[in-house]
Amino acid sequence: MEKAQFTSPWLPYLLLAPQMIIIAIFFLWPAAEAIRASFFLEDPFFGTATFVGLQNYSDAFAASDYQRTAWFTFVFVVLVSLISLGIGMMLAVSADRVLRGKGSYKTLLMWVYAIAPPVAGLIGVMLFDQHIGPLVEFVAYFGWDLQVGVDYWDTGFAMIVVATWKQVPYCFIFFLSGLQSIPTSVKEASAIDCRSETRRFWTITFPLLAPTTFFLLILNITYAMFETFGMIDQIVKDQPGNSPVTLVYKVFRDGFRGNDIGGSSAQSVILMILVLALTVAQFRLIERRIHYT
Repeated sequence: MEKAQFTSPWLPYLLLAPQMIIIAIFFLWPAAEAIRASFFLEDPFFGTATFVGLQNYSDAFAASDYQRTAWFTFVFVVLVSLISLGIGMMLAVSADRVLRGKGSYKTLLMWVYAIAPPVAGLIGVMLFDQHIGPLVEFVAYFGWDLQVGVDYWDTGFAMIVVATWKQVPYCFIFFLSGLQSIPTSVKEASAIDCRSETRRFWTITFPLLAPTTFFLLILNITYAMFETFGMIDQIVKDQPGNSPVTLVYKVFRDGFRGNDIGGSSAQSVILMILVLALTVAQFRLIERRIHYT
């Protein structure tokens, strides 16, 4: 393999400089400031700060509302990630079999992805409205008195449904691309060797989709933890303070609405360490089982 040749030894660094500057300004600097602020008790009105060491971290772990938020975040991320993967894969397999009207079918399934998270949250508010929400009326036929904004887990259910609905088209696009990249000869050979479509899918098709599945799993986890902020804000901002939120939204609420700069900074550092550990675990444990062809 030939190495890239540059006319000047400084040219590679100049090419990397714009990206490194962006990373330094929008990631490294805020991260360093959050770490610094997490060791202080700051007054947001007078700008004074008192060094308290690890007190902000110990207060966060000891707080019952933080533990409850962490548990809900875990449930929220797992359900949104797995349900989005499952529905997206199911729709992609169905779309791959469509012979006529395939373009219209794919368009109808993908248009939701163009909706911004705050708009998706606003649509969710209307769908789960206590007075005019069609989904509330639908589940009422089955004896479920759905009270979004009043009941903790009913509100969480609405958040999971809206977040999953928003992410399914993204998974669908990648799974459909993965299915269409499988050679026709492989599909024909598998149809000859095995009559059962279910068995063919799990023994041949799904292993070939493993890299795509792993890629989407990482993106779904990232989406559920960070990119659902606008959607969650639309659903819970006018509701009582005991509504379920994720750890990311709690950092915003405690810092910008509760004026607890030190406590919210400590929570953001904990979240940063958690995401880093999760990313390392994903690539070390899961990617070893993925075979790229």
